Amino acid sequence: MARTHASDSGGLLAAAVDRWSGFWFQPQPMTPLGLVRICYGLVMVAWTSALLPDLLAFFGTTGIQPEQESAPYAWGPLQIWHSDQAMTLTWAVLLLSSAALAVGWHSRLAALVVFVCLNSFIRRDIYVFNAGDGLLRIECLFLLLSPAGAALSLDSRRRRGSFWAAQVRAPWALRLFQVQMSIVYLATVREKLSGQTWNEGTAVSYALRLYDVVNITLPQWVVMNPLLMNAATWAALAVEIALGVLVWHRRLRPWVLGAGVVLHLSILVTLAVGFFSWSMFVLYVAFVSPEAAQRLVDRVRRRLDRRAEDRPGAGTATVGSATAEPVTAEPATRAELVEAPDAVTPTG
Repeated sequence: MARTHASDSGGLLAAAVDRWSGFWFQPQPMTPLGLVRICYGLVMVAWTSALLPDLLAFFGTTGIQPEQESAPYAWGPLQIWHSDQAMTLTWAVLLLSSAALAVGWHSRLAALVVFVCLNSFIRRDIYVFNAGDGLLRIECLFLLLSPAGAALSLDSRRRRGSFWAAQVRAPWALRLFQVQMSIVYLATVREKLSGQTWNEGTAVSYALRLYDVVNITLPQWVVMNPLLMNAATWAALAVEIALGVLVWHRRLRPWVLGAGVVLHLSILVTLAVGFFSWSMFVLYVAFVSPEAAQRLVDRVRRRLDRRAEDRPGAGTATVGSATAEPVTAEPATRAELVEAPDAVTPTG
C-alpha cells in the first residue's frame, strides 16, 4: 500500500512537472509574439512623439532638470552627454528604433536601442514619468530577450521570404508578458487594500476630484454619490483581481480581458495617466491564442490584397499575399527550440 501511495505521488509530481515544462516550453507559432512586438513598437512611437513638444523643457540644459540626479545603479548616457543636441539626437534615435521594432527590422537590435534610449530618458528626469513608463521599460527588456522577429516582421521576410511567416518556438517570452500582467494587477490590489479609501469604497470619488489630472470634469452629483462611487470602486477592484487570477481560465479569459479593456478605457477618458493603460494593453495581446492571432493576420492580409487588386495596374499576387500560396508556421532550427513533453498550456 505504501508503494502504491508513493507511485501515485510520483505520478502526480511527474504530471505537474510536465505541465510546468509545457507551459513554458511547448513549441507554438510565434504569431502572438509578433503582434505584441508590433503593438509595443506603435506605443513607443506614440510615447516618443509625445515627448517632442516638451523635450527641452523637461530634459534640456535650461529645463526643469538641467542635469541627471546621481543615484545608485541609475547611470545613463544622458548623465554624461546632457547637452540639448544629445537630447534631440537620443529622441530621434528612439523614434527610429521604435518604428524599426514595430515593423520587425533587425528586431533584437532595435529592441536594444529602444531599451537604452528609454532608460536614458526615464533616468534623466524621473519626475515626469509614472508607473506606465516603467512598465514599458520591462516590456522592452522582454522583447530584447525574446525572438521578437520570429513572426510578422521584415526579419521574417528577409530570412523566409514572407513578412507573414511565423516560426514555431517555445513560448517562454509570451509567458513572461502574461505573468507580468498578473503580477501588476495582484500587486496593485494588495497595495490598494492596505489603505483606507479602497476599503471604504471612496477611492474613485477622490480620483475623479483631482482636478489637475482629470480629462473630464464629471458633475458633483456623480462624484459625490455614495452608491455610484462605492460600486465603481469595488467593481474596479473586482476586475483587477479577475485580471490577475481568472485570466488564466481559458473560457473566462475573453470576458476578463474585455472587462479590463473597459476599465482602462474609462481611466483614459477621465484621467490623464499617460501611457499606463496602453502599456497594459500590450500585455493583454500576449494572451491572444496562436489560432486567434492567425485568424486576425489572415483577415488583414485579405484586406490588403483586396486593396492592392483595386489599384490601377495591379499585378499578380506576390509572395506573402493572401492570394498566393498560404504561409504556414515554420519550425525554428533544432538549436532554437526547447523540446518538452505534450502539455496543456493556459494560452488558448
